[in-house]
Amino acid sequence: MGTFVGHLVPGLALTLLGLWHTINNIRAYCLKGSTKFTVRFWYPFNGPISRFKHLELIFILSFSLLAIFMQILDLPFIRFPFELDGFEHASIFVHLAIFAGFTLSAELTQSTEILSAFSGILVASVFSQEFFLLHFHSADHVGLEGHYHWLLQLIVLISLLAAIALMFLPTSLSAVLVLSVSIVFQGCWFMNMGFVLWSPQFVPRGCIMQSAESGGDSMHGAVTCFSPEADMRARALANLQFSWILSGIMIRQRCYYKSITMDSFKQADP
Repeated sequence: MGTFVGHLVPGLALTLLGLWHTINNIRAYCLKGSTKFTVRFWYPFNGPISRFKHLELIFILSFSLLAIFMQILDLPFIRFPFELDGFEHASIFVHLAIFAGFTLSAELTQSTEILSAFSGILVASVFSQEFFLLHFHSADHVGLEGHYHWLLQLIVLISLLAAIALMFLPTSLSAVLVLSVSIVFQGCWFMNMGFVLWSPQFVPRGCIMQSAESGGDSMHGAVTCFSPEADMRARALANLQFSWILSGIMIRQRCYYKSITMDSFKQADP
């Protein structure tokens, strides 16, 4: 994942997945009401072709397996680098693949009623392993790069707490919206990290992107600042980006909620 594309593609996938869940959660709550609403950890794709019903689960499973192979085989070079950070990234996607594969098999075998509670445990395990592997990452994320990864851990921790809350409060709209918003936030932050840390033209003023070839450590493109003042300014800019991105997501979610509720009221009126 130590490239611009390695952050942009997973970030875009997470953002789309979070938006998909945000819209469907709000729509389901408006249609069913507070008494009949229950959290779903995946939503069927109601398209003209019934075979696309499980498109979300198939997408998650396929993307996770592809990401695992890319981390282990170091695509497109097709080699076995046996790097610890690659195995750590692959392990995160392993848990995501387990969730998607288990849920898909439960749907195809029509055993969702019996195994639905276990899906919530698997979702919590995905975020718990992501937080664990990010917190104890073998790569030396220091300086500005370390600050961006520390902020990422905060987002993942919120996702984990929301997933655990939904295991005990499956009818809570607030908890499910926090989970979907945090997933969108993860995706947006991944993409933001790709631009700021892995694109030379977006590196903060007074700092420079250090490629893997220019240093002997395990960092793949760490951003180095020339002075403590430049480092402090870059960290402050990261904090502002964190706040601005969250503000944009919340404004967009409010617009979704207003639009969907208005459509529901129009459909309810004779």
